[in-house]
Amino acid sequence: MKEIKKKRKKLDIIYEDKELIVINKPSNLLTIGTEKNREQNLYYEVSSYVKKQHPKNKIFIVHRLDKDTSGVVIFAKNESLKKKLQDNWEKLAIVREYKAVVMGDVKEDKATIKNYLKENKAFHVYATNDSEEGQLAITNYEVIKRSKAYTYLNILIETGRKNQIRVHLSDLGHPIVGDKKYGAEMNLKNPMGRLGLHANKVILIHPLTKKEMIFEAKLPKDFEIMINNIK
Repeated sequence: MKEIKKKRKKLDIIYEDKELIVINKPSNLLTIGTEKNREQNLYYEVSSYVKKQHPKNKIFIVHRLDKDTSGVVIFAKNESLKKKLQDNWEKLAIVREYKAVVMGDVKEDKATIKNYLKENKAFHVYATNDSEEGQLAITNYEVIKRSKAYTYLNILIETGRKNQIRVHLSDLGHPIVGDKKYGAEMNLKNPMGRLGLHANKVILIHPLTKKEMIFEAKLPKDFEIMINNIK
């Protein structure tokens, strides 16, 4: 029996001009394809969208989000701009803000987590204090709302390492809701039905115009429902 592919809703376009297109990526969608999955990813969907405007149009990936993380993803429409953004991403992306729902009651109202991250052969990222072993990773968090079971956090990252937020919060003893890979308790029902991490804001300095550009992705409905239930 032939598999029926579910049609995804229209792209949630946050911003678009001649050089950039910014998308609010849904959870459970790869940013870019793999050898086994070339079509079910955000890159493919955005590429198809711009090619409908003109067959020669292209897009170029600037940064990525994990498959199960939702929120702001920026694509360039030419390779030159992509290179300028990628080469200076840490300086140009002056604010990278996330919202997260984690397991348990986070005691400190705000804190900074700083260490070095390394990936093993099983593609599992872990923290080390050895600067020669891993890459520097800095995550700042602040509690917005808490209960005994869950805490809602605002997060600002100073570096963008793979799985950075997920590893840091797991090591804190408060893994993100639904994060099987990094320690969320699977014997408890996941009330969100997804990973509780959303990239809600990027403030970018355009490398050519030097203009400050603010891109915000509204919270998904499942996030809002979960937050409202934290009492």
